[in-house]
Amino acid sequence: MVIEWLRVNVSPELREQYVQKDEEIWTAALSTYPGFLGKEVWINPDNLAEVIIVVRWSSFDEWYSIPPEELEQVEARFNAAMGEGTHEIVESAGYQVRKFLRT
Repeated sequence: MVIEWLRVNVSPELREQYVQKDEEIWTAALSTYPGFLGKEVWINPDNLAEVIIVVRWSSFDEWYSIPPEELEQVEARFNAAMGEGTHEIVESAGYQVRKFLRT
């Protein structure tokens, strides 16, 4: 399993709208691709402008196989719903999970 990790700055007054539109647009789109395992959105109670997005993929190959033009179309729909300049991805990273929690 691999993790796509994003730190987003969002206008604080639009944070809840951002979380809702992210679910409606981004999560709905990503969930149609092979390898998508799930997604979490973390909000910071001490920083209303910060949102962390954690997407779980089965492999880097499946994550990276999404055509860039399709991602651009989803991004355009999301920006149209949120408005330009209301949010910015300020940090992103990919991680490989080496050890799993046991329950």
